[in-house]
Amino acid sequence: MTDPNDTDLRFDVSATILVCDDDPTVRLLARECLESAGMSVLEAENGQEALTLFDKQQPDLVFLDVDMPLLNGFEVCRAIRQTERGQSLPVLIATGANDSRSIDQGFEAGATQYKTKPINWALLSRDVKYMLRAAEAFAALKAQQVQLRTLAYYDPLTSLPNRRSFVDQLKKSLDETADHQRSLGLLMVDLDHFKRIHDPLGEALSDSLLKVVAARLEERLSVYAPRGPDPHEAINRSDLDDMTIDLMRPGGDEFNIIVRNIKDSQALTTIASLILETLNAPLIFSDNHLVLSASVGIAMAPEHGLESEAIIRRANIALGAAKLAGRNRYRLYDDSLADDAERKLRLEADLRDALESSDQLFMAYQPQIDTSTGRICGVEALVRWSHPELGAISPALFAPLAEGSGLISQLGDWIFKRVDSDIQTLKEVFPSYLTISINLSPLQFTQANFLETLKLRLSELQSKNAIELELTEGVIMSDADDSLLKLHELRKAGFRLAIDDFGTGYSSLSYLKDFPVNTLKIDQAFVANLGDESGNSIVRAILALATALNLDVVAEGVETHEQADFLTRHHCNILQGFLLAKPIPLQNVIDMLDVDFSHMYRMQNS
Repeated sequence: MTDPNDTDLRFDVSATILVCDDDPTVRLLARECLESAGMSVLEAENGQEALTLFDKQQPDLVFLDVDMPLLNGFEVCRAIRQTERGQSLPVLIATGANDSRSIDQGFEAGATQYKTKPINWALLSRDVKYMLRAAEAFAALKAQQVQLRTLAYYDPLTSLPNRRSFVDQLKKSLDETADHQRSLGLLMVDLDHFKRIHDPLGEALSDSLLKVVAARLEERLSVYAPRGPDPHEAINRSDLDDMTIDLMRPGGDEFNIIVRNIKDSQALTTIASLILETLNAPLIFSDNHLVLSASVGIAMAPEHGLESEAIIRRANIALGAAKLAGRNRYRLYDDSLADDAERKLRLEADLRDALESSDQLFMAYQPQIDTSTGRICGVEALVRWSHPELGAISPALFAPLAEGSGLISQLGDWIFKRVDSDIQTLKEVFPSYLTISINLSPLQFTQANFLETLKLRLSELQSKNAIELELTEGVIMSDADDSLLKLHELRKAGFRLAIDDFGTGYSSLSYLKDFPVNTLKIDQAFVANLGDESGNSIVRAILALATALNLDVVAEGVETHEQADFLTRHHCNILQGFLLAKPIPLQNVIDMLDVDFSHMYRMQNS
C-alpha cells in the first residue's frame, strides 16, 4: 500500500505511530500501510487505552477515530494537548462525518489534520510523513527561536541578563512596586578605571576578567544578603522575607542590580558596601595581582520615581557623583544631584531650537551593498546633531531625549521632510532602485493616531516609493494583531517595510509569515558573534527563514572581512557596516553608485 513516489520522505529513524480505532479492520489496514512505509505502529481499541499508550510509549504521531467507547477522539485529543509533550505532537483525526461543524470541532479539540472516512489507504503513509516532517521543521525553528531569545536577552560572556533584559525586568518590577506599594532599589555599578587594566591585558584576557568579576558578584549576591549596619554581617537568603536581588550586565564593565521589596535605603547602602568589599578583595589573574574597585549609584522607587527612565537617570546621576567624589564608593541619589537633570532640560530646549533651525540637524546615509552585484542598493537614513557649543551629540543621547520630552513626532516629521528634500535635490540623478530606510520610533508606531498622522505626513512626500520603514521586532510583537493591520495599511500606501534588529524580540513564526514585510535586518549583536558555532548557527537559521519567506536580509554592523565573507557565502543578500562604508551625505552615495565593493567581502581563499 505504499506510494512508490514518496522515497524523498523516508526517515532515518522509524517513527512510532499510535493508531486508535475501535474497528479492528481499520487498525489492521493502518498497521499494514504504515509498517510497509518503515514506521512502527501501536494499537488502541478505545480512548482510555490510547491515553495509557501515549503516556507510556511516547509516540511521534497519534491517529484517532472520533467515535470510540470510553473516550471519543475529541476528548482524547484534548487530553493529549493538556500534557507538555502533547502540545506540539501531530494529531490526525478521522471520522465518517464530513460536515463543517464536525471538522471545526476536531480542530477546536487540537487536531493537526482531519480526514473523513473512508480513508484512502494508499495516501495515508505519505500524509503521515508530511505531518511528521512539518512537526520536525517546526520543532527545529522553535529551538532556533529559543536560541535567538537567549542571545537577545542574556550576555554571552557572563550568562547574566543583558541590557534588554534589564530594561524589561525593571519596568515589570516598577509596575509591581506601584501596584503593591512596595519599595525597589536600583544599583548601577561601574568598575573604576577599567581601561587601565583592559589595555595591557588585551581583549581576550579582559573578557576573562569580567567573567571572574561577574562570578564573584553573582556568588555573593545569590547566596548572601546583608543585614544591619555591619556590611560583613550576612544572612542566608532564606531568612530574607521577600527581598530579592538580581544581578545583570548591560555591557562593558557595567553591572546593574535590581533589589525588590526593600524596607529602607539602608538595605541598599549595605548591599553597595558588600559589592565594594567583594570587588576590593585581592585577585590573582593571569600572573597579575589585581585589586579592583567600583563606583556605585543608587536610586529608589517610589521615592525617586516610578518610571524606569526616571530611576535609571537618577541612579546614573548618583553614579556620576560617586565617581566625582573619588571612586571606590557609593552614592544614594538625592535632589542635590539634580544638576544633570537640569543639563538635560537645557539640552531638550536646544533640541527644540535645532528642530526649528536649518543648520544643526542633518542627515547622513549609510550605504547597503547588494552582495550579488557589489553595488550600493540602498541606504539607511541617520539623523545627526551638530550642537553649536557642544559639537557632535550622539543619537544615543538625543533620541531617548526626544522620546521622553514628546519631541519624537516633531523629530520624525523633520527626518521625513529632510529625506524627501535630499531626494528631490538629487532627483535628476537619483536612481529608482535605491531604497532609503528610515527608522520609526516605538512611540510613533504605538500612538493611537499613528496611521492618520503618518498618512498626512507622507501625503506631502513626492518620493515615498523609495522609502522603507524600519520597525523593531519587539515593537511589532507588543500587539501583533494591531501591528498587522497597521503594516498592511503602510504597504497599501506604497511603502516597503523592514523588521529591524531581527532575532532580539518576540517574533512568533505563525505571525511572521503573515506580516507584509520586505526585509529582515539581522541585529549587529548576532553579526558580532560570528566566528563561534553558536553565533554561526543563529545567523544561518535567520538566513534560512528569510529564504523560506522570500524576504531580503540586511546584516547590520559588518566590521570585518571574515563576517562579510561568512554572510555572503550563506546567501545574505545585503551588507551594511563600517567595513563597507560609514554614513555619508546622499550626494556622496550617488557618486559611489558605480563603485564595486565585492573585494571587501569576497575573501581570496573563499
